[in-house]
Amino acid sequence: MTARGQELVSKDLKTARGGRLACALALALLSAFPAQPSFAQFPGDRPPPVPPGSIPDVPSGPAISLAPPSGPASAPLLPAPLTQPPVAAVTPPVTSPLPPNPATPGQGVLALTARYGKDMPVIGNGLVWRVYSDRPDETGAFKLIREDRGATPNIVLPPGSYVVHVAMGLVSAVRPVTVKSDTDRESFVLPAGGLRIEGRVGSSKIPQNQISFSIYKGSQFETGERAPLLPSVPAGDVVLLQEGTYYIVSNYGDANSTVRSDIRVQASKLTDVIITHRAAVITLKLASDKGGEALANTAWSVITPAGDVIKESIGAFPRVVLSEGEYRAIAKNEGKVFERAFNVVNGVDGEIEVVAR
Repeated sequence: MTARGQELVSKDLKTARGGRLACALALALLSAFPAQPSFAQFPGDRPPPVPPGSIPDVPSGPAISLAPPSGPASAPLLPAPLTQPPVAAVTPPVTSPLPPNPATPGQGVLALTARYGKDMPVIGNGLVWRVYSDRPDETGAFKLIREDRGATPNIVLPPGSYVVHVAMGLVSAVRPVTVKSDTDRESFVLPAGGLRIEGRVGSSKIPQNQISFSIYKGSQFETGERAPLLPSVPAGDVVLLQEGTYYIVSNYGDANSTVRSDIRVQASKLTDVIITHRAAVITLKLASDKGGEALANTAWSVITPAGDVIKESIGAFPRVVLSEGEYRAIAKNEGKVFERAFNVVNGVDGEIEVVAR
């Protein structure tokens, strides 16, 4: 089922290449290194790793945010979830000054920048640069030569061939470079876009703690099982993704209010998605008499007219989010069973009282 009332709004991000040689190098490394959570790599199809190094799987925690960092970055050698600058408040990058003279005679300087697109401004935050040897050592590993988390680093290196990998969250690029005894300027393109999602019932915004989103690569109509790229994205967070088609599975509550929506992420754009659920919050109550006190220790089952169990719970006042439609509430208390049919109307929260008689 696709989302009803889905709205897409694109905005300029204000800030964000690799050659065939880099791809060939990556393919040659397939047997040596595990899959990397990079932009072109998703848990479902597992293409070969791009950087010549071991990269951990994508964590299943919070989505990558464009909010300012709240603490020092971790992971000394491997890319970690990165925080990005706010979309509306991107500041110009602080460029590392080129050394007036290389640290050692005969060395060169590798001046690095990254952009969201060829003609876009330089990205000012959130990048992790790694420079690797272009040949494996005796163990088959590609040695990490330098790492830098600056926006526009100037790295002093001996002349020679290297592989440069840049990562920004799930987005990455790789390129072989040759350093000579002067300054080599290399600019990378990270075709990334931002995605921000919220859920609504009618015109009312669903509270952040009642809804979550999973993001998958491709369209929901494509065949085959896929694991989510990001399994639990909170409402309102901005996630950074490679430009392309994705689908969102939106879960309101933990019962049957689920909506699937195809979306398109554009490079250098922030896309806002509003997903509309047709559901309501229902509170269940078992009482000895109409309007009486709720009976504790009541076991509840909410079923469809066809007998499918939608939700089970125990308590005096359990609350459940249900899609609009027809249901039956079954209450079990002290060995007795009571039930009542009821309808859920979109956006109309309410209480369903079952009388124990």
